Amino acid sequence: MPSSHTPHEEADGPEDENAMLDPNEAAEEIPSDPDEPMDSDPDEDDPETQEIQLQNDSIAHFDHHSDSIFCIAQHPLDPSIIATGAGDDTAFVFSASTPKPILPPSYESNPQPSRQSFPPIAKLTGHTDSINAILFTLPHGTYLCTAGLDGRLRAYTTPSSSSLAEPTYSFLSETQEVPEINFVTPCPPPSYPNTLALGASDGSVWVYTIDKSDTASPLQVLQAYYLHTAPCTAGAWTPDGNLLATVSEDGSFYVWDVFGEASAAGIAGQGAGQAIVGLTAEDQRFSIEGGLYSVAIAPSGAFAVVGGAGGMIRVVGLPRLGVASSTSATQGQKGSGAKSKPGSGKRAGGSSAVGSGSEPSAGQAGQILASLQAQSDSIETLAFSAPPLTLLAAGSVDGSIALFDTAHRFAVRRHIRDAHEEFAVVKVEFVTPPPPPTVAGSSRIAPAGGNNSSSSNSGGGGWLLTSCGMDGVVRRWDTRGGTAASGQGLAGEWRGHRGEGEGGGVLGFVQGGGGARIVTAGDDGVSLVFDAASG
Repeated sequence: MPSSHTPHEEADGPEDENAMLDPNEAAEEIPSDPDEPMDSDPDEDDPETQEIQLQNDSIAHFDHHSDSIFCIAQHPLDPSIIATGAGDDTAFVFSASTPKPILPPSYESNPQPSRQSFPPIAKLTGHTDSINAILFTLPHGTYLCTAGLDGRLRAYTTPSSSSLAEPTYSFLSETQEVPEINFVTPCPPPSYPNTLALGASDGSVWVYTIDKSDTASPLQVLQAYYLHTAPCTAGAWTPDGNLLATVSEDGSFYVWDVFGEASAAGIAGQGAGQAIVGLTAEDQRFSIEGGLYSVAIAPSGAFAVVGGAGGMIRVVGLPRLGVASSTSATQGQKGSGAKSKPGSGKRAGGSSAVGSGSEPSAGQAGQILASLQAQSDSIETLAFSAPPLTLLAAGSVDGSIALFDTAHRFAVRRHIRDAHEEFAVVKVEFVTPPPPPTVAGSSRIAPAGGNNSSSSNSGGGGWLLTSCGMDGVVRRWDTRGGTAASGQGLAGEWRGHRGEGEGGGVLGFVQGGGGARIVTAGDDGVSLVFDAASG
Protein backbone atom coordinates (compact mmCIF):
# COMPACT_ATOMS: atom_id res chain seq x y z
CA MET A 1 0.00 0.00 0.00
CA PRO A 2 1.49 3.29 -0.96
CA SER A 3 2.68 5.55 1.84
CA SER A 4 0.74 8.74 2.45
CA HIS A 5 4.01 10.55 3.47
CA THR A 6 5.42 13.10 0.97
CA PRO A 7 9.19 12.52 0.59
CA HIS A 8 10.21 16.26 0.57
CA GLU A 9 8.05 17.24 3.57
CA GLU A 10 9.62 17.23 6.98
CA ALA A 11 7.49 16.52 10.10
CA ASP A 12 7.10 19.39 12.50
CA GLY A 13 9.09 18.90 15.65
CA PRO A 14 11.23 20.60 18.28
CA GLU A 15 14.41 20.30 16.18
CA ASP A 16 13.00 22.63 13.49
CA GLU A 17 12.24 25.30 16.03
CA ASN A 18 15.74 25.12 17.49
CA ALA A 19 17.32 25.35 14.01
CA MET A 20 15.95 28.85 13.40
CA LEU A 21 18.00 31.85 14.72
CA ASP A 22 16.07 34.49 16.55
CA PRO A 23 16.77 37.92 14.93
CA ASN A 24 17.21 39.43 18.35
CA GLU A 25 20.12 37.07 18.98
CA ALA A 26 22.10 38.22 15.86
CA ALA A 27 25.09 40.42 16.68
CA GLU A 28 25.16 42.10 13.20
CA GLU A 29 23.01 41.93 10.10
CA ILE A 30 24.89 42.17 6.81
CA PRO A 31 22.73 43.39 3.93
CA SER A 32 23.14 41.69 0.60
CA ASP A 33 24.82 43.68 -2.24
CA PRO A 34 23.40 42.88 -5.68
CA ASP A 35 26.54 44.45 -7.33
CA GLU A 36 29.00 42.31 -5.39
CA PRO A 37 31.10 40.28 -7.87
CA MET A 38 30.89 36.56 -7.80
CA ASP A 39 33.84 34.56 -6.66
CA SER A 40 36.33 34.04 -9.49
CA ASP A 41 36.63 30.73 -11.14
CA PRO A 42 39.69 28.93 -9.75
CA ASP A 43 40.65 28.06 -13.31
CA GLU A 44 41.03 31.77 -14.12
CA ASP A 45 43.76 32.07 -11.51
CA ASP A 46 45.82 29.43 -13.22
CA PRO A 47 49.28 30.99 -13.84
CA GLU A 48 49.45 29.34 -17.24
CA THR A 49 46.38 31.24 -18.46
CA GLN A 50 47.74 34.56 -17.12
CA GLU A 51 51.21 34.29 -18.67
CA ILE A 52 52.13 37.00 -21.21
CA GLN A 53 54.61 35.92 -23.83
CA LEU A 54 57.37 38.54 -24.28
CA GLN A 55 60.13 38.16 -26.85
CA ASN A 56 63.27 40.27 -27.03
CA ASP A 57 65.74 39.38 -29.77
CA SER A 58 68.04 42.35 -29.14
CA ILE A 59 71.67 41.98 -28.08
CA ALA A 60 71.83 45.42 -26.44
CA HIS A 61 69.73 48.50 -25.75
CA PHE A 62 69.78 52.19 -24.90
CA ASP A 63 67.06 53.37 -22.51
CA HIS A 64 67.98 56.85 -21.26
CA HIS A 65 65.08 58.62 -22.97
CA SER A 66 61.91 59.19 -20.95
CA ASP A 67 59.57 59.46 -23.94
CA SER A 68 59.10 58.11 -27.46
CA ILE A 69 62.19 58.15 -29.70
CA PHE A 70 61.06 59.88 -32.88
CA CYS A 71 64.29 59.94 -34.89
CA ILE A 72 67.64 58.20 -35.22
CA ALA A 73 70.86 58.88 -37.14
CA GLN A 74 74.11 57.01 -37.74
CA HIS A 75 77.57 58.50 -38.22
CA PRO A 76 78.65 58.12 -41.87
CA LEU A 77 82.20 57.03 -41.02
CA ASP A 78 81.62 54.96 -37.89
CA PRO A 79 78.25 53.14 -37.95
CA SER A 80 78.54 52.31 -34.26
CA ILE A 81 77.96 55.97 -33.32
CA ILE A 82 74.22 56.55 -32.97
CA ALA A 83 72.22 59.72 -32.24
CA THR A 84 68.57 59.74 -31.17
CA GLY A 85 65.96 62.45 -30.56
CA ALA A 86 62.79 62.02 -28.54
CA GLY A 87 59.62 63.44 -27.09
CA ASP A 88 61.51 64.38 -23.93
CA ASP A 89 63.04 67.34 -25.86
CA THR A 90 66.45 65.68 -25.59
CA ALA A 91 68.97 64.07 -27.93
CA PHE A 92 71.54 61.47 -26.95
CA VAL A 93 74.66 60.14 -28.62
CA PHE A 94 75.82 56.62 -27.77
CA SER A 95 78.08 53.91 -29.13
CA ALA A 96 76.35 50.71 -30.22
CA SER A 97 79.62 48.81 -30.40
CA THR A 98 79.41 45.39 -28.75
CA PRO A 99 82.74 43.56 -29.21
CA LYS A 100 82.33 39.83 -29.48
CA PRO A 101 83.99 37.81 -26.66
CA ILE A 102 86.94 35.59 -27.50
CA LEU A 103 85.45 32.74 -25.46
CA PRO A 104 81.81 31.72 -25.00
CA PRO A 105 80.17 32.76 -21.69
CA SER A 106 80.57 29.26 -20.24
CA TYR A 107 84.36 29.74 -20.33
CA GLU A 108 84.36 33.19 -18.74
CA SER A 109 85.33 33.53 -15.08
CA ASN A 110 83.07 36.57 -14.75
CA PRO A 111 80.38 36.28 -17.43
CA GLN A 112 78.55 39.49 -18.35
CA PRO A 113 74.79 39.83 -18.88
CA SER A 114 73.75 38.75 -22.34
CA ARG A 115 72.00 42.05 -23.12
CA GLN A 116 74.17 45.12 -22.74
CA SER A 117 72.83 48.52 -21.69
CA PHE A 118 74.68 51.36 -23.39
CA PRO A 119 75.68 54.50 -21.47
CA PRO A 120 75.29 57.87 -23.22
CA ILE A 121 78.32 59.55 -24.77
CA ALA A 122 76.61 62.94 -24.84
CA LYS A 123 73.29 64.43 -23.76
CA LEU A 124 72.10 67.35 -25.92
CA THR A 125 69.48 69.76 -24.55
CA GLY A 126 68.13 73.14 -25.60
CA HIS A 127 64.87 72.27 -27.35
CA THR A 128 61.56 73.19 -25.74
CA ASP A 129 59.48 70.59 -27.62
CA SER A 130 59.93 67.15 -29.11
CA ILE A 131 62.94 66.45 -31.32
CA ASN A 132 61.56 64.73 -34.40
CA ALA A 133 64.48 64.97 -36.84
CA ILE A 134 68.22 64.42 -36.48
CA LEU A 135 71.22 63.94 -38.78
CA PHE A 136 74.98 63.86 -39.17
CA THR A 137 76.17 66.05 -42.02
CA LEU A 138 77.86 64.49 -45.04
CA PRO A 139 80.39 63.40 -46.07
CA HIS A 140 82.35 63.14 -42.80
CA GLY A 141 79.79 63.67 -40.04
CA THR A 142 81.47 66.92 -39.05
CA TYR A 143 78.28 68.26 -37.47
CA LEU A 144 75.27 66.80 -35.70
CA CYS A 145 71.97 68.65 -36.18
CA THR A 146 68.72 68.33 -34.23
CA ALA A 147 65.35 69.74 -35.28
CA GLY A 148 62.16 69.93 -33.30
CA LEU A 149 58.51 70.80 -33.02
CA ASP A 150 59.67 74.06 -31.41
CA GLY A 151 60.94 75.17 -34.83
CA ARG A 152 64.56 75.16 -33.71
CA LEU A 153 67.45 73.82 -35.75
CA ARG A 154 70.49 73.28 -33.52
CA ALA A 155 73.98 72.38 -34.72
CA TYR A 156 76.76 70.70 -32.73
CA THR A 157 80.37 70.01 -33.62
CA THR A 158 81.41 66.36 -33.40
CA PRO A 159 84.75 64.96 -32.23
CA SER A 160 87.48 64.08 -34.69
CA SER A 161 87.15 60.79 -36.54
CA SER A 162 89.65 59.17 -34.19
CA SER A 163 87.67 60.04 -31.04
CA LEU A 164 83.99 59.85 -31.98
CA ALA A 165 83.17 58.09 -28.72
CA GLU A 166 84.50 61.01 -26.65
CA PRO A 167 81.92 63.28 -24.98
CA THR A 168 82.99 66.39 -26.89
CA TYR A 169 79.82 67.22 -28.82
CA SER A 170 79.79 71.00 -28.47
CA PHE A 171 76.89 73.32 -29.24
CA LEU A 172 77.71 75.55 -32.22
CA SER A 173 74.64 77.53 -33.24
CA GLU A 174 70.87 77.50 -33.60
CA THR A 175 68.16 79.13 -35.70
CA GLN A 176 64.39 79.34 -35.41
CA GLU A 177 62.63 80.45 -38.59
CA VAL A 178 59.51 78.24 -38.64
CA PRO A 179 56.78 77.04 -36.24
CA GLU A 180 57.65 73.32 -36.49
CA ILE A 181 60.23 71.31 -38.42
CA ASN A 182 58.91 68.11 -40.00
CA PHE A 183 62.11 66.64 -41.47
CA VAL A 184 65.77 67.31 -42.21
CA THR A 185 67.83 65.66 -44.93
CA PRO A 186 71.59 65.98 -45.59
CA CYS A 187 72.90 66.98 -49.00
CA PRO A 188 74.98 64.10 -50.37
CA PRO A 189 78.67 64.70 -51.06
CA PRO A 190 80.91 65.84 -52.51
CA SER A 191 79.89 69.12 -54.12
CA TYR A 192 78.31 70.86 -51.13
CA PRO A 193 79.53 69.38 -47.82
CA ASN A 194 77.83 70.05 -44.48
CA THR A 195 74.63 71.21 -46.16
CA LEU A 196 71.10 70.20 -45.24
CA ALA A 197 67.48 70.91 -46.13
CA LEU A 198 64.41 71.02 -43.90
CA GLY A 199 60.66 71.10 -44.43
CA ALA A 200 58.37 72.99 -42.09
CA SER A 201 54.78 72.90 -40.88
CA ASP A 202 54.05 76.20 -42.67
CA GLY A 203 55.02 74.63 -45.99
CA SER A 204 58.35 76.41 -46.33
CA VAL A 205 61.58 74.70 -47.39
CA TRP A 206 64.97 75.87 -46.12
CA VAL A 207 68.53 74.98 -47.08
CA TYR A 208 71.41 75.63 -44.68
CA THR A 209 75.16 75.18 -44.72
CA ILE A 210 77.32 74.89 -41.60
CA ASP A 211 80.82 76.31 -41.27
CA LYS A 212 82.29 76.72 -37.80
CA SER A 213 85.12 78.86 -39.17
CA ASP A 214 82.55 81.61 -39.76
CA THR A 215 82.28 82.67 -36.16
CA ALA A 216 79.75 85.41 -36.94
CA SER A 217 77.24 83.09 -38.66
CA PRO A 218 78.23 79.41 -38.59
CA LEU A 219 74.69 78.28 -39.53
CA GLN A 220 73.88 80.05 -42.78
CA VAL A 221 70.73 80.11 -44.91
CA LEU A 222 71.41 79.30 -48.55
CA GLN A 223 67.85 79.26 -49.87
CA ALA A 224 64.25 79.46 -48.69
CA TYR A 225 61.20 78.46 -50.75
CA TYR A 226 57.54 79.20 -50.11
CA LEU A 227 55.43 77.53 -52.82
CA HIS A 228 53.87 74.76 -50.70
CA THR A 229 50.61 75.93 -49.09
CA ALA A 230 50.38 73.19 -46.43
CA PRO A 231 52.93 71.36 -44.26
CA CYS A 232 55.97 70.10 -46.17
CA THR A 233 56.06 66.40 -45.34
CA ALA A 234 59.15 64.92 -47.03
CA GLY A 235 62.19 65.77 -49.13
CA ALA A 236 64.98 64.05 -51.05
CA TRP A 237 68.15 65.13 -52.87
CA THR A 238 69.26 63.86 -56.25
CA PRO A 239 72.32 61.58 -55.94
CA ASP A 240 74.64 64.35 -57.18
CA GLY A 241 73.25 66.77 -54.59
CA ASN A 242 72.31 69.43 -57.14
CA LEU A 243 68.50 69.24 -56.94
CA LEU A 244 66.10 68.97 -54.00
CA ALA A 245 62.59 67.50 -54.33
CA THR A 246 59.87 68.16 -51.72
CA VAL A 247 56.20 67.22 -51.27
CA SER A 248 53.36 68.59 -49.17
CA GLU A 249 49.99 67.80 -47.66
CA ASP A 250 48.47 70.12 -50.27
CA GLY A 251 49.39 67.53 -52.92
CA SER A 252 52.15 69.63 -54.50
CA PHE A 253 55.57 68.46 -55.69
CA TYR A 254 58.48 70.78 -56.42
CA VAL A 255 62.07 70.30 -57.52
CA TRP A 256 64.40 73.12 -56.48
CA ASP A 257 67.59 74.16 -58.28
CA VAL A 258 69.31 74.94 -54.98
CA PHE A 259 72.78 75.76 -56.28
CA GLY A 260 71.90 77.08 -59.71
CA GLU A 261 73.34 74.13 -61.63
CA ALA A 262 70.23 73.63 -63.79
CA SER A 263 69.95 77.34 -64.46
CA ALA A 264 73.61 77.45 -65.51
CA ALA A 265 72.94 74.55 -67.89
CA GLY A 266 70.15 76.51 -69.55
CA ILE A 267 67.24 74.54 -68.05
CA ALA A 268 64.40 76.98 -67.42
CA GLY A 269 62.38 76.84 -64.25
CA GLN A 270 58.63 76.54 -63.79
CA GLY A 271 56.29 78.59 -61.63
CA ALA A 272 57.85 82.03 -62.05
CA GLY A 273 61.31 80.50 -61.95
CA GLN A 274 61.18 79.29 -58.34
CA ALA A 275 61.25 75.58 -59.23
CA ILE A 276 62.48 73.70 -62.27
CA VAL A 277 59.66 71.16 -61.80
CA GLY A 278 56.32 71.93 -60.21
CA LEU A 279 53.14 69.83 -60.08
CA THR A 280 50.09 70.54 -57.93
CA ALA A 281 46.66 69.10 -57.22
CA GLU A 282 45.22 71.46 -59.85
CA ASP A 283 46.58 69.05 -62.46
CA GLN A 284 44.01 66.23 -62.40
CA ARG A 285 46.52 63.76 -63.85
CA PHE A 286 48.78 64.33 -60.85
CA SER A 287 46.22 65.07 -58.15
CA ILE A 288 46.11 62.78 -55.11
CA GLU A 289 43.26 63.62 -52.77
CA GLY A 290 44.55 63.66 -49.22
CA GLY A 291 48.07 64.91 -49.95
CA LEU A 292 51.61 63.56 -50.44
CA TYR A 293 53.73 62.07 -47.65
CA SER A 294 56.83 60.46 -49.17
CA VAL A 295 59.33 61.02 -51.98
CA ALA A 296 62.37 59.19 -53.33
CA ILE A 297 64.68 59.76 -56.29
CA ALA A 298 66.03 56.99 -58.50
CA PRO A 299 69.78 56.24 -58.25
CA SER A 300 70.17 57.48 -61.83
CA GLY A 301 68.51 60.79 -60.93
CA ALA A 302 66.24 60.41 -63.96
CA PHE A 303 62.93 60.43 -62.09
CA ALA A 304 61.30 60.92 -58.72
CA VAL A 305 58.55 58.90 -57.09
CA VAL A 306 56.01 60.46 -54.73
CA GLY A 307 53.56 58.60 -52.50
CA GLY A 308 50.33 59.81 -51.00
CA ALA A 309 46.92 59.03 -49.61
CA GLY A 310 44.91 56.04 -50.82
CA GLY A 311 48.01 54.10 -51.86
CA MET A 312 48.56 56.40 -54.84
CA ILE A 313 52.03 56.78 -56.39
CA ARG A 314 53.16 59.12 -59.17
CA VAL A 315 56.40 58.85 -61.14
CA VAL A 316 57.74 62.18 -62.45
CA GLY A 317 60.65 62.81 -64.82
CA LEU A 318 63.55 65.01 -63.72
CA PRO A 319 66.00 67.11 -65.77
CA ARG A 320 69.35 65.56 -66.59
CA LEU A 321 72.24 67.89 -65.88
CA GLY A 322 74.77 65.64 -67.65
CA VAL A 323 78.47 66.44 -67.51
CA ALA A 324 79.56 68.97 -64.95
CA SER A 325 79.64 72.58 -66.03
CA SER A 326 82.80 74.60 -65.62
CA THR A 327 83.23 76.29 -62.29
CA SER A 328 83.36 79.74 -63.80
CA ALA A 329 79.94 79.28 -65.36
CA THR A 330 78.20 78.79 -62.00
CA GLN A 331 80.08 81.01 -59.59
CA GLY A 332 77.93 83.37 -57.61
CA GLN A 333 74.63 82.17 -59.09
CA LYS A 334 71.59 81.57 -56.93
CA GLY A 335 69.00 78.88 -57.36
CA SER A 336 66.38 79.57 -59.97
CA GLY A 337 64.31 82.40 -58.59
CA ALA A 338 64.82 81.22 -55.02
CA LYS A 339 64.41 83.67 -52.19
CA SER A 340 67.80 83.95 -50.51
CA LYS A 341 68.40 85.80 -47.29
CA PRO A 342 71.02 88.54 -47.16
CA GLY A 343 74.39 87.28 -46.07
CA SER A 344 73.44 83.70 -46.88
CA GLY A 345 77.02 82.92 -47.79
CA LYS A 346 76.04 80.70 -50.72
CA ARG A 347 78.92 78.61 -51.94
CA ALA A 348 80.24 79.62 -55.30
CA GLY A 349 79.81 77.18 -58.10
CA GLY A 350 80.62 73.75 -56.71
CA SER A 351 81.25 71.24 -59.46
CA SER A 352 78.55 68.75 -60.34
CA ALA A 353 78.99 65.02 -60.17
CA VAL A 354 79.62 63.54 -63.58
CA GLY A 355 76.41 62.20 -65.01
CA SER A 356 75.74 59.84 -67.85
CA GLY A 357 77.86 61.82 -70.26
CA SER A 358 74.90 63.36 -72.07
CA GLU A 359 74.45 67.08 -72.55
CA PRO A 360 72.35 68.85 -69.92
CA SER A 361 68.70 68.64 -70.93
CA ALA A 362 65.23 69.15 -69.52
CA GLY A 363 64.33 65.84 -71.15
CA GLN A 364 61.17 64.47 -69.52
CA ALA A 365 61.33 66.92 -66.63
CA GLY A 366 57.91 67.42 -65.12
CA GLN A 367 56.24 64.70 -67.16
CA ILE A 368 54.13 62.12 -65.33
CA LEU A 369 55.73 58.84 -66.38
CA ALA A 370 53.46 56.47 -64.45
CA SER A 371 50.56 56.35 -61.99
CA LEU A 372 50.56 53.37 -59.62
CA GLN A 373 48.22 51.97 -56.99
CA ALA A 374 48.80 48.56 -55.46
CA GLN A 375 47.96 49.42 -51.83
CA SER A 376 44.85 50.76 -50.14
CA ASP A 377 46.16 53.37 -47.71
CA SER A 378 48.71 56.17 -47.49
CA ILE A 379 52.24 55.52 -48.79
CA GLU A 380 54.47 56.56 -45.89
CA THR A 381 57.86 55.38 -47.12
CA LEU A 382 59.65 54.74 -50.44
CA ALA A 383 63.06 53.27 -51.23
CA PHE A 384 65.09 52.30 -54.31
CA SER A 385 67.48 49.39 -54.55
CA ALA A 386 71.06 50.08 -55.62
CA PRO A 387 72.10 49.25 -59.20
CA PRO A 388 72.15 46.86 -60.93
CA LEU A 389 68.82 46.01 -59.28
CA THR A 390 65.83 48.07 -60.43
CA LEU A 391 63.36 47.74 -57.58
CA LEU A 392 61.18 50.31 -55.85
CA ALA A 393 59.72 49.44 -52.44
CA ALA A 394 56.64 51.20 -51.06
CA GLY A 395 55.40 50.84 -47.47
CA SER A 396 51.79 51.65 -46.62
CA VAL A 397 49.64 52.44 -43.61
CA ASP A 398 47.62 49.33 -44.53
CA GLY A 399 50.57 47.22 -43.31
CA SER A 400 51.72 46.04 -46.74
CA ILE A 401 54.87 46.44 -48.84
CA ALA A 402 54.77 46.56 -52.65
CA LEU A 403 57.77 45.95 -54.91
CA PHE A 404 57.78 47.54 -58.36
CA ASP A 405 60.23 46.85 -61.22
CA THR A 406 61.29 50.25 -62.55
CA ALA A 407 62.89 48.67 -65.64
CA HIS A 408 59.64 47.02 -66.77
CA ARG A 409 57.06 49.78 -66.67
CA PHE A 410 56.85 49.64 -62.88
CA ALA A 411 55.24 46.20 -62.88
CA VAL A 412 54.34 44.87 -59.43
CA ARG A 413 56.85 42.13 -58.67
CA ARG A 414 55.54 41.32 -55.22
CA HIS A 415 52.84 42.57 -52.88
CA ILE A 416 53.53 41.55 -49.29
CA ARG A 417 50.05 42.18 -47.94
CA ASP A 418 50.70 41.33 -44.30
CA ALA A 419 54.25 42.61 -44.02
CA HIS A 420 53.38 44.16 -40.65
CA GLU A 421 49.92 42.69 -40.28
CA GLU A 422 47.33 45.46 -40.00
CA PHE A 423 49.80 47.97 -38.55
CA ALA A 424 51.36 50.81 -40.52
CA VAL A 425 54.73 50.33 -42.22
CA VAL A 426 56.93 53.19 -41.00
CA LYS A 427 60.13 52.71 -43.02
CA VAL A 428 61.58 50.54 -45.78
CA GLU A 429 65.23 50.57 -46.82
CA PHE A 430 67.41 48.33 -48.95
CA VAL A 431 70.63 47.03 -47.43
CA THR A 432 73.75 48.54 -48.99
CA PRO A 433 77.10 46.72 -49.14
CA PRO A 434 79.53 47.42 -46.30
CA PRO A 435 82.21 50.08 -46.82
CA PRO A 436 85.67 48.99 -47.91
CA PRO A 437 88.15 48.14 -45.14
CA THR A 438 90.37 50.80 -43.66
CA VAL A 439 93.24 51.84 -45.89
CA ALA A 440 96.49 53.15 -44.47
CA GLY A 441 96.36 56.93 -44.32
CA SER A 442 92.60 57.02 -44.75
CA SER A 443 90.23 58.67 -42.27
CA ARG A 444 87.57 56.01 -42.83
CA ILE A 445 86.89 53.84 -39.82
CA ALA A 446 85.88 50.21 -40.21
CA PRO A 447 82.50 49.33 -38.66
CA ALA A 448 82.72 48.33 -35.03
CA GLY A 449 82.01 44.76 -34.11
CA GLY A 450 83.62 43.18 -37.13
CA ASN A 451 82.49 42.62 -40.68
CA ASN A 452 79.65 40.14 -40.80
CA SER A 453 78.88 40.58 -44.47
CA SER A 454 79.48 36.92 -45.15
CA SER A 455 76.07 36.12 -43.70
CA SER A 456 73.28 35.67 -46.20
CA ASN A 457 71.14 37.98 -44.08
CA SER A 458 73.52 40.95 -44.13
CA GLY A 459 76.21 42.63 -46.09
CA GLY A 460 76.71 42.52 -49.84
CA GLY A 461 73.17 41.47 -50.79
CA GLY A 462 71.52 44.59 -52.18
CA TRP A 463 68.39 42.50 -52.70
CA LEU A 464 67.66 42.55 -48.94
CA LEU A 465 64.97 44.98 -47.82
CA THR A 466 64.53 45.96 -44.16
CA SER A 467 61.23 47.28 -42.82
CA CYS A 468 59.75 48.37 -39.50
CA GLY A 469 56.21 49.07 -38.41
CA MET A 470 53.86 50.02 -35.63
CA ASP A 471 53.55 46.34 -34.72
CA GLY A 472 56.93 46.76 -32.99
CA VAL A 473 58.73 44.32 -35.30
CA VAL A 474 61.71 44.74 -37.63
CA ARG A 475 61.69 42.41 -40.63
CA ARG A 476 64.05 41.70 -43.51
CA TRP A 477 62.90 40.50 -46.94
CA ASP A 478 64.70 38.73 -49.76
CA THR A 479 63.38 40.53 -52.84
CA ARG A 480 64.73 38.00 -55.34
CA GLY A 481 62.38 35.65 -57.15
CA GLY A 482 62.44 31.86 -57.30
CA THR A 483 62.74 29.98 -54.03
CA ALA A 484 63.60 33.24 -52.25
CA ALA A 485 60.01 34.36 -52.81
CA SER A 486 58.58 31.55 -50.68
CA GLY A 487 56.88 32.93 -47.58
CA GLN A 488 56.81 36.32 -49.33
CA GLY A 489 60.61 36.32 -49.06
CA LEU A 490 60.81 36.79 -45.27
CA ALA A 491 64.49 36.40 -44.40
CA GLY A 492 64.36 37.32 -40.72
CA GLU A 493 62.47 39.20 -38.03
CA TRP A 494 63.42 40.75 -34.73
CA ARG A 495 61.14 41.57 -31.81
CA GLY A 496 61.60 43.44 -28.57
CA HIS A 497 59.42 46.56 -28.75
CA ARG A 498 55.89 46.34 -27.39
CA GLY A 499 54.00 47.35 -30.54
CA GLU A 500 50.56 46.13 -31.62
CA GLY A 501 48.80 49.22 -30.30
CA GLU A 502 50.64 49.06 -26.97
CA GLY A 503 52.60 52.28 -27.61
CA GLY A 504 55.72 50.49 -28.72
CA GLY A 505 55.97 50.60 -32.50
CA VAL A 506 59.28 51.09 -34.27
CA LEU A 507 59.49 54.68 -35.55
CA GLY A 508 62.74 54.27 -37.46
CA PHE A 509 66.01 52.36 -37.77
CA VAL A 510 69.54 52.58 -39.14
CA GLN A 511 71.54 49.72 -40.66
CA GLY A 512 74.73 51.27 -42.02
CA GLY A 513 77.97 49.35 -42.28
CA GLY A 514 76.54 46.57 -44.43
CA GLY A 515 73.34 45.79 -42.56
CA ALA A 516 74.91 43.44 -40.02
CA ARG A 517 73.46 45.50 -37.15
CA ILE A 518 70.05 47.14 -36.99
CA VAL A 519 69.50 49.89 -34.40
CA THR A 520 65.93 51.05 -33.79
CA ALA A 521 64.03 54.10 -32.55
CA GLY A 522 61.18 52.84 -30.38
CA ASP A 523 57.88 54.48 -29.56
CA ASP A 524 58.38 52.91 -26.14
CA GLY A 525 61.42 55.17 -25.55
CA VAL A 526 64.00 52.41 -26.04
CA SER A 527 66.56 51.88 -28.78
CA LEU A 528 67.34 48.21 -29.45
CA VAL A 529 70.31 46.69 -31.26
CA PHE A 530 69.68 43.56 -33.31
CA ASP A 531 72.36 41.26 -34.70
CA ALA A 532 71.07 40.71 -38.23
CA ALA A 533 74.14 38.73 -39.24
CA SER A 534 73.11 35.81 -37.07
CA GLY A 535 69.51 35.95 -38.30
